[in-house]
Amino acid sequence: MTGPIDFHNHLIPGVDDGAADESQSADGLRAFVAQGITRIVVTPHIDGSLTLHPDALAARLQEIDAGWERLQRVVAEQFPELDVRRGVEVMLDTPEPNLSEDRLRLDGGRFALVEFPFMSVPPHSARVLEVLVRAGVTPIVAHPERYSGVTPDSPLPAEWRAAGALLQVNAGSIKGRYGPPARHIAFALLERGIVDYVCSDYHARGRPATAGARTILAGMDGAEQADLLMVVNPRRMLAGEAPIPVPPLRASRRSSWSRMLRWLK
Repeated sequence: MTGPIDFHNHLIPGVDDGAADESQSADGLRAFVAQGITRIVVTPHIDGSLTLHPDALAARLQEIDAGWERLQRVVAEQFPELDVRRGVEVMLDTPEPNLSEDRLRLDGGRFALVEFPFMSVPPHSARVLEVLVRAGVTPIVAHPERYSGVTPDSPLPAEWRAAGALLQVNAGSIKGRYGPPARHIAFALLERGIVDYVCSDYHARGRPATAGARTILAGMDGAEQADLLMVVNPRRMLAGEAPIPVPPLRASRRSSWSRMLRWLK
């Protein structure tokens, strides 16, 4: 079974609310390796509004560059087997961000990891995504299951996909780490067949939820979905290719998830 690829995490030291220093970065990388993850794109937070102010953007990217150099030394010295690349998680706090700078996209390709501000969805959210698509960027909306205003049958995730965006659910939501509402919405999206990726959103504390989420999905007759969400589609993303559509998860097997969660916690 091929190991997952993770492109949503916060392991660059000292640049956001993830790893505070090189030691925590190393611990986080070690935790990834323990779960069979050997291809990683690190994604520190950055405000999209900075892209409209060149000096402020340059200062923020310089800070991230310095952290990236420190992380590269950790990888070279302790984890030479890892394939670690860079990107960012862009907060869409402006309606027209400019993501033309390579460092604002995942591995410098056409995909960009984005999130809405303050875990809430602003009005006309699909329009912001359309702006990016028209500029040649394919936005991947991080953790749609966690935003206030998104419900299990909400039309918003489908509207984002219709605008040209893709969806990335957090592995921790599948395991229940963000509480029952996020878990319920995550499964509803999977059952609707509108999720393209599952990643960790790992902040270098504790263990990534990736392996546990994969086990849960496999136990729900969702091994094919887990492979597409965690291995195949992330690999295609790094190659600049669109994801393969993921078949809807069978809702009738959700009770299996509840049983598994008791021993996976």
